[in-house]
Amino acid sequence: RKFPLFLVSAAMDKGLRFMFCAVTAVLLLRESSQTGAMRNDDAVIKASDLRGPEENLPALTVTTILEDPYVMVRSAELEGYCIDLLKALASMLHFSYRVKVVGDGKYGAISSNGNWTGMIGEILRKEADIAVAPLTVTSAREEVVSFTTPFLQTGIGILLRKDTISQEMSFFHFLAPFSKETWTGLLFAYVLTCVCLFLVARLSPCEWNEPKNEENHFTFLNSLWFGAGALTLQGVTPRPKALSVRVIAAIWWLFTIALLAAYIANFTALLSSGSEQLPIQTFEDLVKQRKLEFGTLDGSSTFYFFKNSKNPIHQMIYEYMDKRRDHVLVKTYQEAVQRVMESNYAFIGESISQDLAAARHCNLIRAPEVIGARGFGIATAQGSPWTKKLSVAVLKLRESGDLDYLRNKWWESSCLHKSRERWSPLQPQALGGLFLTLAVGLALGVIAAVVELSNKSRHAAGHVKVGDLIIPWFPPDPFRSVWALELHCTVLAFLPWQSCLPKKSCCSIFTEEMCTRLRIKENTRQTQETSGRANA
Repeated sequence: RKFPLFLVSAAMDKGLRFMFCAVTAVLLLRESSQTGAMRNDDAVIKASDLRGPEENLPALTVTTILEDPYVMVRSAELEGYCIDLLKALASMLHFSYRVKVVGDGKYGAISSNGNWTGMIGEILRKEADIAVAPLTVTSAREEVVSFTTPFLQTGIGILLRKDTISQEMSFFHFLAPFSKETWTGLLFAYVLTCVCLFLVARLSPCEWNEPKNEENHFTFLNSLWFGAGALTLQGVTPRPKALSVRVIAAIWWLFTIALLAAYIANFTALLSSGSEQLPIQTFEDLVKQRKLEFGTLDGSSTFYFFKNSKNPIHQMIYEYMDKRRDHVLVKTYQEAVQRVMESNYAFIGESISQDLAAARHCNLIRAPEVIGARGFGIATAQGSPWTKKLSVAVLKLRESGDLDYLRNKWWESSCLHKSRERWSPLQPQALGGLFLTLAVGLALGVIAAVVELSNKSRHAAGHVKVGDLIIPWFPPDPFRSVWALELHCTVLAFLPWQSCLPKKSCCSIFTEEMCTRLRIKENTRQTQETSGRANA
């Protein structure tokens, strides 16, 4: 069993205080082997579970600080991460302990008179043997006390309230679902597909019956319009007739459907996550803005980190906090969290504690940047034999996974899962397979067009060309008109046989056909209509 927590005010009259002491003495005599906790002015003292005087366990006085979730007073007893850690260390090293909360409520810094305050000061004044708390290991503190191996790793982050940093959506917010690289790749794929459509439609014989006399509907502008229509899932003309053009069109349709699905899904996630409303990503962003005030714990290691840093951004942060010391610096971590929630204030502090605050209060968020990697250690007096023992014990707890268990136990929250759902623009790597499929489809379409044109050239290689007249070899068409037959015989009679009827190669015909198709102008129909009206 454990004693309830008694609160004793300095203003109580002597009679009540005497009665209180008498009742407490009776309880202590009856329950000498039980644990107790007492608050005397600003100090809370808690005795550890004693196994009996016969064991002759060494007793340690432990100083700590009230900070959620490290040390908390709940149900008339102390609990938290540091209390569980202290119990594990006491069980491993076989010592008893009593816990007291630091009198001035500070971690430890050098005052104006040269003395140390907080838990560091209590160790130097021998008011406590060790300090088990979220106490950051720094060089200044290491000069006066000794630290064990850190039991928690942390850094310096920025704690913000979500609605105080929200901003209006940008004018081009609809471009946010994809990264700049993805949009660039999409534009390149669109232009390349339209160019392939234009060229393949020119090369394929199925898109026109006679390249010299018929206009090809797949002009370059029409190809661009065809590709743009597919991006909006709208069918547009011209309609492809050749197999090669249809292959490219089908692959482009598949590409656009998958792309639109990815865009809609990512845009929906963007609007629901609110990740776009985080303009303060780094400490530089914090310095440049003018909407939020920012500060840290007065006399904390974070404050002196910015004071001693040579980084220009860090120096600007320190100068800002030093000039407004009375207004932006806070006394406790709880005060800092409360101020962030109730005003336009950004708190600079330990990132691990900020993660907990963001997990407990879902309207808070920590900025992504973390600087000044550091750790929390147990402070002891210099030369104390407990330093090495505690360090080895902490390492054993880390190797056994007990420290991870304590971290998961005290940092558990319903908001943790939500905080992990970070949205980010879709990168080209995520669509790599889609772009590869499009490239393969374009290549297949071009190859099919070349095969179609080659097949026609191979069939035309058995004809003889005289000027613009193609004369078959043998036999002549029996249904040919009389004048055509006479012209056929005349040509055969007056021209040498070898020069009159040369059998042209497939490659030469293929080259001529390709050049003819690529030289076709888009205004062929207009030229034909003009010629027809002139002849009329």
